[in-house]
Amino acid sequence: MATENKKQSVSFDTGEETRLILDSLDEFIEQEVKPIRDELGETWENPRLRHEDDGRLVPEVVDAIETIRKKSADAGYYAMNLPEEVGGEGVSNVTWYRAKKHVASHGVGLTEYVLAGPEGPKPLLMQAEGEQVETYLKPAVAGEVSTAFAQTEPGQGSDSPNMDTHAEKDGDEWVLNGQKQWITNAPYADFVQVFARTTPQEEAGRYGGITCFIVEPDEFELGSMNNAVGLEGMQAELLFDDVRLGEDRVLGQPDTAFYNAMDFLSLGRLELGAEAVGYAEHLIEKGVEYANDREAFGRPIGKFQGISHKLAEGRARNYAADAAGLKLAWEMDRGEQAIEESSIFKYLATNVYFDIADDVVQVHGGNGLSEDNPFMDHLHVARILRVVEGTDEIQLNTIAKQLGVS
Repeated sequence: MATENKKQSVSFDTGEETRLILDSLDEFIEQEVKPIRDELGETWENPRLRHEDDGRLVPEVVDAIETIRKKSADAGYYAMNLPEEVGGEGVSNVTWYRAKKHVASHGVGLTEYVLAGPEGPKPLLMQAEGEQVETYLKPAVAGEVSTAFAQTEPGQGSDSPNMDTHAEKDGDEWVLNGQKQWITNAPYADFVQVFARTTPQEEAGRYGGITCFIVEPDEFELGSMNNAVGLEGMQAELLFDDVRLGEDRVLGQPDTAFYNAMDFLSLGRLELGAEAVGYAEHLIEKGVEYANDREAFGRPIGKFQGISHKLAEGRARNYAADAAGLKLAWEMDRGEQAIEESSIFKYLATNVYFDIADDVVQVHGGNGLSEDNPFMDHLHVARILRVVEGTDEIQLNTIAKQLGVS
């Protein structure tokens, strides 16, 4: 019984193996990412130089991102949460959470491409079979190609199962038509995973009848850039006009894609929450440094409770968010779907990050508003994280439903 209880216990110990990973990530960022960022110089630091007139990232920045992604994959970090048989390292969700948080604690910027994000392979891609494995899955894990997940549409955001994009069978092919919007990495993806309705709702139900197709860039039209503040140059509209696709482009089984995506919903929320906690840690550190160095009325501004309490409250709330993230990751490692826990964590972590970002801008005063400093960038990113992977309202609806009051 004692052995069984020990196996079921929760440990907050980072563990030697995970600590080695985190330390090596620090070295990788210092030795591989920082020189690339330094070489880009103003091209990266100045958003006016970072983007083309239409919002796209300039080629130098795209090349830098691709280089970091490939170097990280070669070092075994990029998609280390995926199984070893496809090129990953098979690390636990707890370790992946700690790694995501740790990289984010270095701040916003090129470091976010060290570990796979929206452009990288997700468990949904593990549905790949046959030639799909060698053509799409393994190259994505190896950082050789990038992808995009096309589900959101102009008229359907949170109500994504009610999508208009559809595909109809014509002989041995599927004919895909529709429009997707706010698709991250769409301008640069080597292939896109597109969700389309293949059986009407009245026949398949709300979540059934949806199929995921692998579509390559020469098969669709890239529409307008969706330059959301904080994600400039990263999102775009996709247009599909009678795109003909063979059965070899169906990812998984027809009509089951939405159910498959829902199986991995908690992972996306774990990852975003981990980033929010890491970014918040970075901001608190910067806020403390400034509060101790900046003087007003003859003493450091951190001596004033109006400043110190902002930082202390942020630290306390982010501490709680981190504990919630570890519990979520632990439950996922036990095989739990953790629907309520993932909504609680995503809601808590992203809102705490947003509040801390706002407070740290306030602590820095006029300096916090300057584009020469990263604080407004954080505020933009924090606002985005409260929308993607389910808005605050969707998370609260889910929690309320689990409580039995919705």
